Amino acid sequence: MPRIRAASVAEHRTMQRRALLDAARALLSEGGTEALTFPALAERTGLARSSVYEYFRSRAAVVEELCAVDFPVWTAEVEAAMAAEDTPEARIEAYVRAQLNLVGDRRHRAVVAISAGELDAGAREKIRAAHGGLIAMVVTALADLGHPEPRLIAMLLQGTVDAAVRRIELGAAEDPERIIDAAVGVALHGVSR
Repeated sequence: MPRIRAASVAEHRTMQRRALLDAARALLSEGGTEALTFPALAERTGLARSSVYEYFRSRAAVVEELCAVDFPVWTAEVEAAMAAEDTPEARIEAYVRAQLNLVGDRRHRAVVAISAGELDAGAREKIRAAHGGLIAMVVTALADLGHPEPRLIAMLLQGTVDAAVRRIELGAAEDPERIIDAAVGVALHGVSR
């Protein structure tokens, strides 16, 4: 009997933790980092505020957990899109398009909100490491194209993607597809197009 009870308590804690992370994503995507507060998390999940502290010691801990959970999923989606392509050019295009197509996804909006906020060093380092993993995926494709400095070009390419993300997130006058196409054009042809 005690084993069943222990399992159900663990399952309950896992479900509560998931609910808190879902609430954190929603708060971040709706109102940015200022919206992510323990009282708001408690209200969204129906938990007492003190109960939220049983799962996360600080707002930074929530952010770190979101990064640990969401970045690998996002990265896997980009990686799968690239792996489906045969040529270096097509892999680079997939790298750009996959990231920009994720902009409407709640996980992505939360990550953008997190990145824009003031975070502690640990959370910021996790974001940097995750972005480093994204950049590493495109280095090989750039090397296959013959770029003498594929790592540098990959970092500049990610800068283009990040600028396009901000443009889409801001609700720019251009249609998001047009922004995505322009970012792909810059990635593949520079500004000569």
